[in-house]
Amino acid sequence: MSSMEHPVFSLSTKPDMRPRRYERGGNWIEISPSRYGIATVHDRDVLIYCISQCMAALNEGRQVQRSMRFKAYDLLVATNRQTSGRGYELLKDALRRLQGTQIETNLRQGGKEYFKIFGLVESAQIVRETRDGRMLDVEITLSDWVWDAIENNNVLTMSRQYFQLRKPLERRLYELARKHCGMQPEWKIGLDTLREKCGSGSTDKEFRRLIGKIIVDDEQHDHMPDYTFTIEGDNVVVRPKRLIDEQLPLPNLSSLHLKGDTYDAARRAAPGWDVHHLETEWRSWVVDKGIAVKDADRHFVSFCKKRGPYR
Repeated sequence: MSSMEHPVFSLSTKPDMRPRRYERGGNWIEISPSRYGIATVHDRDVLIYCISQCMAALNEGRQVQRSMRFKAYDLLVATNRQTSGRGYELLKDALRRLQGTQIETNLRQGGKEYFKIFGLVESAQIVRETRDGRMLDVEITLSDWVWDAIENNNVLTMSRQYFQLRKPLERRLYELARKHCGMQPEWKIGLDTLREKCGSGSTDKEFRRLIGKIIVDDEQHDHMPDYTFTIEGDNVVVRPKRLIDEQLPLPNLSSLHLKGDTYDAARRAAPGWDVHHLETEWRSWVVDKGIAVKDADRHFVSFCKKRGPYR
């Protein structure tokens, strides 16, 4: 997507109310915040999840639509977010910023040139909500811009380790490396240009220090997926760490829908247990183990049978 090239998303972890404009190579883009601020790099997780579900469906020959419904819990698990009440509140905030952030651009994508104002998502709706305020089903309508990227297959796969990166600048560096370096032996970019592409408000000196800290941390912990970064003079050089395996799509948790009578069967299989608690354990287990589930209802009931009666 073009958002990997231009700094559409804010690096700030606090509400970013600054409008910004970027110009490069005849293209320009203006981003304006809503009263909740500009959408952040972490808010982008929601779009990545939606896009991954659409691409998985297309690869399986299924039709997709701009409006899609999914379980909030599935998104939180797939994107390595907390599933506590706080996690659901943060997801609500992300939806507000994604819907409220306004973009005006002449970016070209899929053979089209845009001169329009649009949001990152057209609308977002909580379809069901529990008594304690947690979202169950979320319905999102993607913007034309995001939808065009999907229809034209203008989407790059990303490492699952991306969601384990906590610093916004680390995520932005990976996005740029994935787009520009790819499988090439190396990609070189000036620090000034990199700072602009990251959308950083830091001084040149501070930005160099931040990049250096990420490089040192990666040398010690190997936490950056797929690519190494080095500072050589006034340039940052990006190289693949190793042959990058085919990127895995996010788990398609939308296929794990359970029928109403499945819960009754689960109660009979595991009497005394809270079946919704068991469902949470089962979903986490499927994701962590990378299990391909063909029949979600039978698989869940089997899981409950192994748990047996509550003692």
